[in-house]
Amino acid sequence: MRVVERVWEWHFAAPPEILWPILADTNRFNEAVGFQRYTITDTPMPDGTVRRTGQGRRFGLKLTWDEDVPQWISGRRYSHRRRFHKGPLRSLTTDIEFLRDDGGSHVRFRVRAETRNWPSALAMRFGLNKRLGPVLDRLFREGAAAAAAGRENGFEVKPPDIPPALRQRVAERARTLAEQGYAAAEPLAAHLLESAEVDLDRMRPRALARQWGRQPREVIETFLAAAREGMLALRWDLICPRCRGAKIVATSLDKLPQGAHCPSCNIDYERDFTQNVEVSFEPSADIRALGVGGYCLASPIASAHVKIQQTLAPGAGIVLEAALPDGDYRARTIEPGGSTDFRVEAGRVPDVTLGDGDPVLAPGRNRGTISARNAGSVERTLMIEDRGWASDVLTAHEVTTMQAFRDLFADAVLRPGDQVAIRRVALLFTDIKGSSELYNRVGDARAYGWVREHYAVLTRAVRQHDGAIVKTIGDAVMAAFSDPADALAAAVAIRDAIDAFNREGGTEEGRFVVKLGLHCGPCIAVTLNDRLDYFGRTVNLAARLQSESRGGDIILSEAMAQEPGMTALIAPLGAAGEEVAIKGFSEPIRLRRVPALGEG
Repeated sequence: MRVVERVWEWHFAAPPEILWPILADTNRFNEAVGFQRYTITDTPMPDGTVRRTGQGRRFGLKLTWDEDVPQWISGRRYSHRRRFHKGPLRSLTTDIEFLRDDGGSHVRFRVRAETRNWPSALAMRFGLNKRLGPVLDRLFREGAAAAAAGRENGFEVKPPDIPPALRQRVAERARTLAEQGYAAAEPLAAHLLESAEVDLDRMRPRALARQWGRQPREVIETFLAAAREGMLALRWDLICPRCRGAKIVATSLDKLPQGAHCPSCNIDYERDFTQNVEVSFEPSADIRALGVGGYCLASPIASAHVKIQQTLAPGAGIVLEAALPDGDYRARTIEPGGSTDFRVEAGRVPDVTLGDGDPVLAPGRNRGTISARNAGSVERTLMIEDRGWASDVLTAHEVTTMQAFRDLFADAVLRPGDQVAIRRVALLFTDIKGSSELYNRVGDARAYGWVREHYAVLTRAVRQHDGAIVKTIGDAVMAAFSDPADALAAAVAIRDAIDAFNREGGTEEGRFVVKLGLHCGPCIAVTLNDRLDYFGRTVNLAARLQSESRGGDIILSEAMAQEPGMTALIAPLGAAGEEVAIKGFSEPIRLRRVPALGEG
């Protein structure tokens, strides 16, 4: 066996936490270098662990290897080793380390290859020095410059060779979308044609909205419309709650299973529309056909929620430099076992002891470090996860409570007899007070015109606040929102718009008043009359609360008023608390009444 090792070092002005998201993006780096995609096969072992076997082309050869568990501390270092079954190499290890240096960073990148013979060692040495070295130096300097400039992506990848006919087809589809009012159609077209493949795998509209400087809803609606037009493919990803990988991908809602098995974590898990069913997008195959697998399936950036991943031998202990931002985290192991949640405050991270059960936590002794110990009899890999990392995720619950989705994908429903538990949905019920009298006063034609205007006001307010009209029942409307704050904002917008219509466009005889009721809580989603609908106690109470409105005022449950962030939104509205008996509910219901304009 011959060992070949090469180390590259740089000094960059940006600090490690700025460089890390770009320079540790091994997925993008491998595509930029010109490596090919590869696949991973997960094999559960008798002890509950998982053997990961990679297969792909490397060094011009078709190779198979075992993937060791990658090690990293976010913002500090990353290390990964592959052990090849045959071929010129026995193993290949890559390390990258970020050291704080005079306000900037000292970055060290190391490649260590164990070869099987002298010819392989000479070939590897030549490849590192003459081929990889110059490319590596260029990419790291470009990546550091991108990080210093505040760009989210580095490692520039050569744009693909797109035939003129395909460019024309994409431009025509984008123009059609723009004419329909979807403002993000042009940047989407450019993204599909010019971006690296890693940017097209599981596209997240919220992340791209941030990069493009646009509003999330604008980009989400454009993506939905592009999927309807065949420009994109919409995916329903059933995400493993441990590794966050998409273990089941369904092309339509009615094909989404109720649960899945994650071979990487060797666990079974259930679907949860609110937590682990994500809507993502990829290019239509006639625009950019993506290959199978990935460029680096062990990338720390692909698992950005994992801040620490460190393997400890039985009885071993270690002190790690880990400056975790204040927030909520979870300690667990890659191997089967429990987990323990904790909160970092003032930069203090608890010490962790691993064993056969849940990780045991103790107060941390020093800021910026974490002490970990494996008290068990077998090797274990500690993982520290950020529990609030998924800000860019678009969940199935969120997308199915958006008006654009309901309009564009009216045929997207669950299988007959299938039902989905929703942890929390905010529901708005509205109705016109005295609609029959209105028709009698002004006649059917005029009343119908005003009622249509009322529906336009409702639909506009619901859509602008990221909600969806679920159904109409006579003159009543039921709307759903994933966020209670959006539901309240929509109700206020409806109240104000109807008041303005009455004052500016209506007459005394044509004046109409809308009753509004709000509640949020758990329910079930089902398919009814060929559309997604909601059922349960939460739905019943929201409908009953609308009946408690006198007209022009807004009734919301005390339970909804107590949701996080709602207190600050309700305070300026002058809401008063009440307790009322409601038909169908054995206990009195506490509610808040937001007065109509001109009252209170």
